[in-house]
Amino acid sequence: MKAIYLTTGGKEAIHKAYDAKTRTKLQTHFGDKPLLITDPTELAALAPELTDCEYIFSTWGMPPLDEAQIKKYLPALRALFYAAGSVQGFARPFIKSNVRIFSAWAANAVPVAEYTVAQIILAGKGFFQTSRLYKDGDFAAARAYADTMTGNYATSVGIIGAGAVGSLVAALLLPYAHDILVFDPFLSDEDIKKLGATKATLPELFQKCHIISNHLADNQQTKKMLNYQLFSRMKKNAAFINTGRGGQIDDDGLIQALKEEPTRLALLDVSEPEPLPPQHPYFTMDNVILSPHIAGSMGNEIARMGHFMYEEFIAFEKGGPTRYEVTNDMLSTMA
Repeated sequence: MKAIYLTTGGKEAIHKAYDAKTRTKLQTHFGDKPLLITDPTELAALAPELTDCEYIFSTWGMPPLDEAQIKKYLPALRALFYAAGSVQGFARPFIKSNVRIFSAWAANAVPVAEYTVAQIILAGKGFFQTSRLYKDGDFAAARAYADTMTGNYATSVGIIGAGAVGSLVAALLLPYAHDILVFDPFLSDEDIKKLGATKATLPELFQKCHIISNHLADNQQTKKMLNYQLFSRMKKNAAFINTGRGGQIDDDGLIQALKEEPTRLALLDVSEPEPLPPQHPYFTMDNVILSPHIAGSMGNEIARMGHFMYEEFIAFEKGGPTRYEVTNDMLSTMA
């Protein structure tokens, strides 16, 4: 048994991430369908069959295994291909066990960046505020509000974190000739200039930009990093977009800043906790738009991640250069 599918998400999760075409391609390499394991406790019973297993193909629902389990049940394992985004929850024991980790973070970055840019364009036109005003029956007020917006030419846009998603957002915004500011302590001025952007501190970014989008890595250093001291600097009519992680937001600080200036807007696709409790203030605030964590891959977009991992497997198997390996050092800066 050279390869297995492993996820607690069941057959449906595997079939979404690895569509029929990709599964057929994988089958040609292993002579049979890779075994699907949906419960990590099954590994013990299957251990005799897994002694020569070299590859795991997984997606959302990848169970965490410790080094002892990896050594005991998967002694020949060479690589794990993860058709999803963040590997923070399971990667370290595998890397310590000399198992190489590959993630479809780049594939998952595509829909997140597309979704973010769509929100930036709509926010630039005042869509979210004006649609509410019009629906409330005040067309004149809606039009008057729209006339206070910057539109989508030479608008100042701030990108917090220029990793896979943030850098792709910057690239997709290039045709709009926006003035893009980037906060990313891990990138040099020259690297940010290559994105068509200018490096900025967080206070500068919040003070100068009409639209601000968060793409910080999710770790202890970024918990509640975006706070009232920053949100209170936002301009009138400024919009804050979060498709990153909810834990990076000081909710009390954001709520205070939104109440102090009701023309400020928050577009929140993620939260902490998720879902929010029914009594949370966001639900009653007109200048907060909530969406149920839909920026990432969904529907047909999910199969793109499995395709990326198949291509990565081919490159790895041939000994050629790979594109999406995750190393231990990378984990400190990745989402």
